[in-house]
Amino acid sequence: MKTPAIRRILGACPVRQRERGITMVLVALAMVAIIAMAALSIDVVTLYLAREEAQRAADAGALAAARVISMSGVTGTAGVDNGAAPWSTICGGTTSTASVMGQAVAQQNSVGSSAPTVTVTYSSGTGSTFADCTAIPGDDLFGVNPLVTVQVSRAGMPTLFSRIWSRAAKSVSATATAEVFNPSNSGSFAPGGDAVPVIPRCVKPWIIPNQDPKNGGLLVATATGAIPSTSTGIRLSGVGSGIVGESFTLTDSCSGSDCSNMAGNTPAAYHYIPALVTPPASAVPSCADDSNYQKAIGGCDQSTVYACGTVGGSNADLTINPGGASGDTSVAAQCLIHQVGTTGQDSLDVTAFPYTIKAGASNPVVSANQPITASNSLVTLPIYDDSGGALAGTQPAITIVGFLQVFIDNVDPSGNLNVHVVNIAGCGNAASTTLSAPGSSPVPIRLITPQ
Repeated sequence: MKTPAIRRILGACPVRQRERGITMVLVALAMVAIIAMAALSIDVVTLYLAREEAQRAADAGALAAARVISMSGVTGTAGVDNGAAPWSTICGGTTSTASVMGQAVAQQNSVGSSAPTVTVTYSSGTGSTFADCTAIPGDDLFGVNPLVTVQVSRAGMPTLFSRIWSRAAKSVSATATAEVFNPSNSGSFAPGGDAVPVIPRCVKPWIIPNQDPKNGGLLVATATGAIPSTSTGIRLSGVGSGIVGESFTLTDSCSGSDCSNMAGNTPAAYHYIPALVTPPASAVPSCADDSNYQKAIGGCDQSTVYACGTVGGSNADLTINPGGASGDTSVAAQCLIHQVGTTGQDSLDVTAFPYTIKAGASNPVVSANQPITASNSLVTLPIYDDSGGALAGTQPAITIVGFLQVFIDNVDPSGNLNVHVVNIAGCGNAASTTLSAPGSSPVPIRLITPQ
């Protein structure tokens, strides 16, 4: 018999027999580590998602509280330090309107399937925060640039596997700060003394002179954009001296088939001249389909720019007369506010502060008499510097020095607009200002990252 080509090594088989099962042991040990990491990752992902939920809740709460301040008109008033009634009502403690709104909106967003704990504080950007905004030192700075901080926390987060390493309860938290920016007199606080103008969107083409209809004097100080002391304050049911809450009838300045009568003149305090709408008016959505002017009223005009603080940055249009019972202003404004005949539009209750908007019978979204926070009846008007002399030419260049936000109560049978003032912001006529903070309100809000 031939000798095998490959001889069996004596004793080899017993050695391999002793190695049997080693792979299974290694796999078992690896599985323990893999399962532990997988289990821990479940808890990590749970806490991470809860952290994101907390951040969304904080963002929503901060923006909601800031919106209350923005829409209330208090940024045009004075007296934060002495606890003036408007400021106390809006942000004077945990039961004030802004604080309650911030807490309510934040708690609508669950964190880890439960309502979080919410804290609302205020500051002027100097570092210290206060639950009561009237306790903030330096009311001028806070009045121009209020900051609202909302902290959301959720303790006792449910975890599964991390309890093996620690029995301590897990918690998540998040913080968001929203800024309410009123450009009025901002040059006194901005670096370099450069005022920051605001260019709000959806401005209606009704240019008004820089004259207070009821108090006399100016609406905006042309040099600084500050709100004069004669115009600061809040009115309730017509009582008071402030511009916010003031009511007047906004009337067309034109006569005849166009507005040529205004060439060489300036409009009266409660009269407007039509703005030159940039064609084609990209007003979306628009309930008026006739002229560019009507579209700019009936919808949100995205084409026309009202450059606040820029000398000659905008133009009036004296070639048209939009007034009268059947004029473009009357037709488009009634369409805008859903007025049918003399009724149907939303209403503003000025008997108590903060003012309350209630839905009208023709409101397409909310049933009648329900409180609402947004309304088509809230519009923004450009204020121009009429101290530069009479209007010249058919499309005179004008300088916008501020914006007046008003609530349209109704359009009367003559085509005039009965309005209440709800806010005011100024930027002055300093042509050197180049920065802007666009927004739909003359007092916009935004989330910021604290430095």
